[in-house]
Amino acid sequence: MTKLREYFYTDWSAMTGADWFGLLLTVGVFIVMVVAYYWVLNPKNKESLESHRNMVLDEDKRNAEK
Repeated sequence: MTKLREYFYTDWSAMTGADWFGLLLTVGVFIVMVVAYYWVLNPKNKESLESHRNMVLDEDKRNAEK
């Protein structure tokens, strides 16, 4: 247990601005991904997402007709 604690030890006072930026960016991206997965995989949003299923193909058809 002590080796594991020693391996994961972080000297918070020695972290630079770049270290803090990287930590906050990683945590922020993780939170955004969790929210996005929840929104996409929530059955309540199925109809809304299904209505956009062929949006790119429909747009290509409209552009080809012009």
